[in-house]
Amino acid sequence: MKVPFLDLRSQYRKIMPEIEPVVLDILENCCFIGGKYVEEFETAMAEYLRVKHVIGCSNGTDALVLGLKACNIKPGDEVITTAFSFFATAEAIASVGAIPVFVDVKQSDYNMDPDLIEDAVTEKTRAILPVHIFGAPCDMDRINAIAKKHSLKVIEDDAQAIGCEYKGRKAGTLGDIGCFSFYPTKNLGGAGDGGMVTTNSDDLNTIVRAYREHGAAQGGAKALELLEGVKEEIKTKEKVTDLYNPYKYYNYLIGYNSRLDAIQAAILSVKLKHLAEFNDRRSQIAKMYLEGLTDKLRKPDYPAEVKPCWHQFVIRSDYKGELCEYLTEHGVGNGTFYPVPLHRQKAFNTCNCKNPGASLPVAEEIASQTVCLPVFPEMSDEQVRYVIETVNGFYKEK
Repeated sequence: MKVPFLDLRSQYRKIMPEIEPVVLDILENCCFIGGKYVEEFETAMAEYLRVKHVIGCSNGTDALVLGLKACNIKPGDEVITTAFSFFATAEAIASVGAIPVFVDVKQSDYNMDPDLIEDAVTEKTRAILPVHIFGAPCDMDRINAIAKKHSLKVIEDDAQAIGCEYKGRKAGTLGDIGCFSFYPTKNLGGAGDGGMVTTNSDDLNTIVRAYREHGAAQGGAKALELLEGVKEEIKTKEKVTDLYNPYKYYNYLIGYNSRLDAIQAAILSVKLKHLAEFNDRRSQIAKMYLEGLTDKLRKPDYPAEVKPCWHQFVIRSDYKGELCEYLTEHGVGNGTFYPVPLHRQKAFNTCNCKNPGASLPVAEEIASQTVCLPVFPEMSDEQVRYVIETVNGFYKEK
């Protein structure tokens, strides 16, 4: 038997009758940027997450950058984050001129260790950026308490966390701002790149929307006032029409072109209706893994107040290379996220990072052991059992 690591075709075939009509409607009406499909997606997502504002954007990395900029993170500011994540987490911090400060992670769930955060706070610290790695929330009560004590912003990296919950609240609503990715392999994935920012703050919503579109027009002027206390008025005699908005040529911030395409929004709206079903199936698969896999390897261990969305099912093995090779030979797709912890990335060997090359032993140990097994909604029970048998078969030989 062959079990792919991910099977996007099966999901597409299942929902194709729902997706193709909306895509054709966009193509026929030529409304590619903004419009009703983007607005409808933002509204539906706000209802799903129970959050006040949703702002669609181009991708998950841009979402992080927009979130950092909206929180007024400036060059030279320090942002505390995890050492164990995808590169974009720290890349976004560095790209706005701020300094990533890496802390180690917990053995149990691979999320940043709250016990280590406060020691990393300095007079330059402006924010904490927790990552809900592999779809399991961080200890947000403790993180928020530290942030409140030191007057810091909390910017969630929710790239892998759509639908997961912490004490009954969904990721993306647990800090000042949430940042999501809709890369095709995510639990909610588009047909290309896409992302969004979430917040309950009216001010942050205004600033994100301004930065998303070149810092222009009335939104840009209002964002400048919120960020810098500088009030500007737009004066033009030109009229706004359906096809022409003269205000967009008045710019007040150096922003970005980071809008969510209408086609992506339409596809995501369709998939959002199925997200609970998809995540439930991931949970069923994870339960089979937890019950069936040998205790000779280490399985994820999440606290009771956490409801993961199981973006990845990650085991830890002292025989990582051998196990991956064995799985591949037996037709089981697998991944190794992430082989290099962020503080060991060559991109941070310069002054871009406060503690490049530091010793963060748990992140380094985990990076040397993690193996990701297939966990996608279209997997059959037979495929799951085959993966379990294959992994256990490997360990019988050890």
